[in-house]
Amino acid sequence: MRIAIFGAGAWGPALAGHVAQRHEVMLWARDGALVAALRRERRNARYLPQAPLAPAIDFSDDAAAVCEWLAAPGALAVIATSVAGLRPTLRALDAALPATLAGVVWLCKGIEADSGRLAHQVAAEELHRHAAGVLSGPSFAQEVAAGLPVALTIASDDAALRRAAIAAFHHGPARIYGSDDVVGVELGGALKNVMAIAAGICDGLALGQNARAALITRGLAETARLGAAMGARAETFMGLTGLGDLVLTCTGDLSRNRQVGLALAGGESLAASVARLGHVAEGVRCAAAAEALARAHGVEMPIVSAVNAVLAGTQTPRDAVLALLSREPRSEQG
Repeated sequence: MRIAIFGAGAWGPALAGHVAQRHEVMLWARDGALVAALRRERRNARYLPQAPLAPAIDFSDDAAAVCEWLAAPGALAVIATSVAGLRPTLRALDAALPATLAGVVWLCKGIEADSGRLAHQVAAEELHRHAAGVLSGPSFAQEVAAGLPVALTIASDDAALRRAAIAAFHHGPARIYGSDDVVGVELGGALKNVMAIAAGICDGLALGQNARAALITRGLAETARLGAAMGARAETFMGLTGLGDLVLTCTGDLSRNRQVGLALAGGESLAASVARLGHVAEGVRCAAAAEALARAHGVEMPIVSAVNAVLAGTQTPRDAVLALLSREPRSEQG
């Protein structure tokens, strides 16, 4: 199978290394200098310096040429950009992708800031001739690049694309499950980033493991409430892309969003913490859009609101926690 991965940050090279064990892989980057460095050094020195890229992986900065290379039966295009980069990438590729393509899969987790749309809604507006889906789940790019075990979900309403994605990614240390609940999978992936900022604040304030467990549990409840209002299935949020990704991102030291929360709790400014990371922390961009989405569906999400208050500077991290603790008691299932 031919697989082209568009985006060479952390996730693009990590997934390319895994896929190259079984398939032909082309990794595209917009920056010609980066492509030259990838060819020369066989690694992404900025994002994954400890992960050498297999000799079988080819590189290109010519999107049209990559699309021509994909003109083989059952080929797959993978978009490994941030949420902000998804729309322009799909728009640029739509007409050039071959008709024989099995479909387009994206890896990003978030909500488009300006429109409030989930990734599949963006794809519906920009992708006109191909099946589409999302690959998501509890996964750090560094661990995938290192060849450590991972379990992910491919969500699409197109069964043939789900089968193609499983054929592409389900081998070696990676186990891939299928789902047709695209809304649930994408909401889980987007909102866990916001909850991870809250978890980082909790840990940064040394509130203890009891508090962290409560926050994760109630964060899952908020996510499931919004999911129900948007037509997602409840069981999705108990799976890999709900509970699994939430636990990983709220507790793992490699979580960029958790690192932002830790920094904010320690008194660092949002701008300084994001600049120090050097990576995109999707929860920062996603939080306001998530709250607007909840408001539009009449869903109360107090943790998301608290994170937004801290990010906006209208509450200190400690005051935001105190405000959550002072809320009126209610039924857990209410």
